Amino acid sequence: MKQPTVYILSNKKNGTMYTGVTSNLIKRIYQHKHETNNSSFSSKYGCKNLTYFESFETMEQAIIREKQIKDGSRKKKVELIESMNPEWMDLYESVCEEV
Repeated sequence: MKQPTVYILSNKKNGTMYTGVTSNLIKRIYQHKHETNNSSFSSKYGCKNLTYFESFETMEQAIIREKQIKDGSRKKKVELIESMNPEWMDLYESVCEEV
């Protein structure tokens, strides 16, 4: 299922965060969880929990939003996650169930 999406992964509540963009959220998070690239930032720091995501109509919109999030402070990222997911639960399974 192709849908431009920005996402944030974390290794634990208030832990290390990774922000990315993809056209296939389920496939991309699967890759992070199974460390298909063990030299990546998310693999190095154990960022495997999908804690936040936003979907967009176009990839251009998603990339613009990804840059906004990456340029923001850690505090802003935490606020963003907690606005959608205050317990920092791994949202991957619920996203998979929606398909």
